This record gives sequence, structure tokens and C-alpha cells, in this order.
Amino acid sequence: MAVTESPPLSTCTVPIERRGGRGKAGARALERHLESVSGVHDVDVSFRTGSARVTYDGAVTSEATIRDAVRDRDVSIQDDEETATDDVSTRSDLRREATFVGLTLLGMVTGLVSGWLDGPALLTWTGYGVAYAFGGWYGLKGAIETLRHRAVDIDLLMIVAALGALSIGAPFEGAMLLFLFSLSNTLQHYAIGRSRRAIKSLVEMRPDEAQVLRDGEEVTVPIDDVAVGDVFVVRPGDNIPLDGVVAAGEGTVDQASLTGESVPVPKEPGDEVFGGTINESGSLEIEVTRQAHESAISRLIHMVERAQSEKAPTQRLIDRLEQPYVLGVFALTIAAIALPLALGSEFDSTFYRAMTLMVAASPCAVIISTPAAVLSAIASGGKQGVLFKGGEHVETAANIDAVAFDKTGTLTRGDTQLTDVSVRETADETVTDDGLLSLAAAVQARSEHHLARATVAAAEERSLDVPDAQRFQSAAGKGVRADVEDATIHIGNRSYFATVLEDAAIDGIDAGLDRLQSLEAEGKTSVVVAREDHGDVTVLGWLAFTDTVRPGAAEMVADLRSLGVEHVVMLTGDNERVAERIADEVGIDEVQAELLPEEKVATIEELVERHENVAMVGDGVNDAPALATATLGIAMGGAGTDVALETADVVLMGDDLSKIPYVLGLGRKTRRTLTVNLAIAFGAIALMVGTILLRGIPLPLAVVGHEGSTVLVSLNGLRLLGFRE
Repeated sequence: MAVTESPPLSTCTVPIERRGGRGKAGARALERHLESVSGVHDVDVSFRTGSARVTYDGAVTSEATIRDAVRDRDVSIQDDEETATDDVSTRSDLRREATFVGLTLLGMVTGLVSGWLDGPALLTWTGYGVAYAFGGWYGLKGAIETLRHRAVDIDLLMIVAALGALSIGAPFEGAMLLFLFSLSNTLQHYAIGRSRRAIKSLVEMRPDEAQVLRDGEEVTVPIDDVAVGDVFVVRPGDNIPLDGVVAAGEGTVDQASLTGESVPVPKEPGDEVFGGTINESGSLEIEVTRQAHESAISRLIHMVERAQSEKAPTQRLIDRLEQPYVLGVFALTIAAIALPLALGSEFDSTFYRAMTLMVAASPCAVIISTPAAVLSAIASGGKQGVLFKGGEHVETAANIDAVAFDKTGTLTRGDTQLTDVSVRETADETVTDDGLLSLAAAVQARSEHHLARATVAAAEERSLDVPDAQRFQSAAGKGVRADVEDATIHIGNRSYFATVLEDAAIDGIDAGLDRLQSLEAEGKTSVVVAREDHGDVTVLGWLAFTDTVRPGAAEMVADLRSLGVEHVVMLTGDNERVAERIADEVGIDEVQAELLPEEKVATIEELVERHENVAMVGDGVNDAPALATATLGIAMGGAGTDVALETADVVLMGDDLSKIPYVLGLGRKTRRTLTVNLAIAFGAIALMVGTILLRGIPLPLAVVGHEGSTVLVSLNGLRLLGFRE
């Protein structure tokens, strides 16, 4: 019986309304509702970031059905216009929260000073009333929403603790709790907004209009009205509005905003450029290849926003534990009241101690410790041209101890050049070197392989007349063939002639393979060219190619070792001698050569068994299966590669090898930050709870310790925005 493979799952990110407060009950309720939809496999909802990320089976349900399910829960979905103005509303919300924090502080200080000076009772209680009203506004809204969903969370804890302090005649302590609680909440809002704006700022670099050539004249056109194929003009100092290919002119372009490259990149006709980058010198005419909504920057922003909605493993664990932890704090508080009262203790001192215990044990700092760090790391990577496709991958990067590299286009430039064209001496005397190259170019013109491109380029340089080829066929990792001038031309390596033509008697194959061996001993990649005519196969000659190592490759490998990477491997379909030469030059530990795509996958699986956490670095096209198999897939050159964006876990928008150590370094720095944050959060809770149970501490000190640790982990997480190693 034939086995039918299940189609891959699809993922959509629905932009939803944002809501303040730290309560997550509404998000969990929406997650449960969406998970009940047939075909939905996984859901992440965050009202804080304004996104619902859903993984689903496209054969069972659709994005439209999922959006309808979101609306069923009375949750608004933002359209494109609302999303475009989202940052404006976010800044407005942040200003409102900051205003409430200021009023809370003013009310608290007014009540305190009036009480100290024996001022009018009306003034004292008005001050505290202002502090409680504005300090508890967002917390009360969150608590009510939580209770509507029959759940409890930190907002409810803080409101109960503040009211408890008020009930025992400690209004200042309650007001201070609400002030610090609202301040830390505003800092969280700022931290997340800062990470989003770090990416959204890229949009501001792209002009709203383009100077499009129409009938030989420049016409100013909104970028949304520019079509693929239109040609626009950019002059020195102009921002490039859309993705395209240089049609005329030469200059240099600053691509740092997108790819993180620190040096301007030379551009000439045929080179690709990206919207949002800056033309530094020379006037360029650029043919549009993607509309505004499909540009590299638009895709980058979309992918980062989707990544921010995907929770890291640590955050998932903390979210699951929040509800039972809060219930445990309530139970501990009740026990701290009931037991002493049963033993004859006074109510006021017992209740005061219980409220202090409730504040000290609340997990605010624990809850914010992970998103503050992970979201900052994602935003920091985005500014450097490194796209993490989820918080999970930031944490995964911290644990990588083996890295596998594709060779061509990754460790090497990928601009392979033809170096040798030789006709076999005893072959058909009518075939010349140019004739051999012409036949090879005819076949290779139908291929996208880097050797094929080098062959065609060499024929163009010699201005050769290249005939048409028919019935092109490719054997992955081995060679190609096509019909040219009433004969079939075969171009391939040893494996091709040993497998594809294993039953054929090939004239001159021994001489051809001997020559391949000598060329490969020189560090060149080589192939045999043969002609098949009425079943007779004759070797005509051979071609040889070379590729050069990327600048900085050896330094990059050394940097990986300094980060603690134990093993570095090269995986390539090229021959072993060529691969060994490159490996020696770069400092690679292990070489696996002459691999087919499926063999690369098997090698990655074996590496995972040996080292557990393995990163695969490739170009995102030929290496897609291996990228998907590795613990962490890193694709290079994602600014122009759709497959890279879809397959890899991390996309380097440029081809800078130094970004690979940056990825692992940022992951390790994030892990250290998370460790410090969790140590601060749990350490503060343990210290205060232990002290309260053994000796007792004033409620104000518990408030400062609890909310101070929350502020501290938020600021510590924000430090990742400046990561540059």
C-alpha cells in the first residue's frame, strides 16, 4: 500500500487589538477557543504584542475561518491601515500609562506629606484616593477580565494586597505598592514597544513615492501604485523605495539597515537592490521586481512580528505555572491569616504580615524576566540583519555545540569560474575547445547550478554561438544531459557516469576519469563532457572550475570555537579533494564530500545524535532539507531568497559570515541574561518570604523588593538591544 505524506502545516499571524495590563486570562481563553477549531494544531496569543499566531492544517481549515473564530470572542482584528498607525496608538497608550504613574506618585506623596504634617484629613485621603484610583486602574481592569474567565493572576494579587493594606490602616504602603506596580507595568510596555519600534523604524526609511520613468520622463508615483517591471530613478543620497534590479548606472548602496553590512556595496547593471536602503553615490535606474508589500523590508518586519508572538520555551513554562503559582500565593496568604489567628495572635499584626507575604511572593519579576530579554534579542538581531523566526530559536542558539556548513555560496563566494576547457586528444577531431564549451553551455543554460552558471558565463565571454538544447534532464548531485544538434550531451562527475550511464560502453571514460583525478588534485571541481549518438557514448573532454573562500571565513570559524563550539563540519556535493583544500584553508574539523541532498540530511541526523545541538548553515535553497533537519537552521542571503525565509529558523539578510558567531553569541548572551533575571526574581522572592516567616519585615520593604526586582529584570533585558558582539 502506498503511504501518503501529510501536507505541511501552515502558519498565520492575525493582528489583534492590544490590551494593557499583565493579565493573561483573556489570551488563554482565546487560545483555548482557537484550539477547539478543527484543524488547528498550535496557538500563541498575546494581547500585549497584539498578535495571535496559529499553526493549522490547510486541508481542514483556513485563515479566514481562524479570523472568524477570533471575532467570535469579541476580539477586534486590525486591518492594514490600523496596523500602519499601530505605533501611534501604542505611544499614546504609553503616554497615558506614564501619566497615570505620575498622578499615582503625586497622590501618594500628597497623602504622605499631609499625614506627616497633620494636615486636613480630606487632603490626606484625597491624595491617597488619587493614588489608589490611578495606580490601580489598569490592574483592576485586568483583574476583572481575569475573573470573567474564572481565573486569577498577578493583577488580582496586587489589587487585593493594596486593599488589604488600606483596610489595616496602612494606606501609604498600599499606594506605594500600586505606584511601583504601575511603574513596572509601564516599563514592560516600553520594553516591548522599544523592541517593536527598532524594527518598525525600517519602514520610515522607505520613501512613500518613487520617481518612475514614463515615456522618457520622470513621474512621481506613490509606491503602492508602482508595478513590477516599472523603472524608477534614484540619485546620490536618495532612499531606494522598492526592491529591484539595476537596469542602468553604477554606484554604491548602503544596505546596513537591511543586511547589517557596514560597508556600502557596489552596484552595477544586473545587481539586486532592496527598498529601504540608501543610494550613496551614482545615479541608478532600477527595474522593480517586487511590489511594496512584498519587499524584503516588509517581509522582514512581518517575520519579526511573527517571531515576537512566538513564545520561547522558558516563557511557555512560566505562563503555564502562573495560574497555579498565584493560587498557591492566595492559599499561603490565607494560611498565614488563619493559623496565627487560631493560635490566638492579634488580627491587625497577623493580617499585616499576611499582606506583606502576599506582596513578597507575587511573581511579577518572574513573569516579565523572559519576554523582556527575548524580545529585545529579536529586535537587536533585526537591526543587524539577523532574523530569528521565534523566541524558541534565540534560546536554541545558546546551546549549539556543533556547526555544519554548506561549501558553495556559504564558505566560498559561490562565483565559480571556469578555468580549464580541454578536448580529449583521441576524440572527434572536429571538436575544438570552443566547440566543447559551446555544447556544454547549451546544456547548462537550462540549469541553475553554480557550475552551469560559470559555464554559460565563460561561453558569453568568448562570444560563442550556443545552440539550443531540448529534453533537458538533471540527476541531483551528479550531472545533466540534453539533446543538442541531433545528439545527447552528458555532463557529469564520476557518480553520473557510474550510475546514470552504468550500462553504456563509454569510449574514453578511463582517460576522462584520470584527468578528473589530476584536476581535483589541484583543488579544482571538474566534470566530463560526453556525446551519445545512436547509443554510442564518447568522451569529448572535460571542464574544470575553481571557487574562492569568502574573506573572513577562517576568522569566523575561530570565533565559533571561542564561543565554545566543539565541532565544525563541511557538507558538500563537491569532490573530496576540493572540499579538503577549502577545509584546510578555513580550519574545518571534518569534511563530508560528494553528498546528495538526502545524504546531507542523513549526515545532519548523525551529527545530532553525536552532539545533540547542531546548527546547519546553507543558502536556503539546495540545503533546505538539511536546514529543516538541524537543531537550528541558518540561511544566508535571505534578502532575496524566499525559500530561506520559509525553511530556516534564522535568516541572515546579508552574506556576512561574521553574523554566524553573532547569532550564537546573542543566544548565549540572552541565556545569561535569562539566568540572571530568573535568579534576581526568584532570589528576591525567596529572601523576602524567608525573612517574613522567620523575623518579619515592613510592608514598604516588601513592596520595594518585589516591584524593584521587576523593574530591574525589565531594564536588564533591555540591555540586549545594544548587543554588538
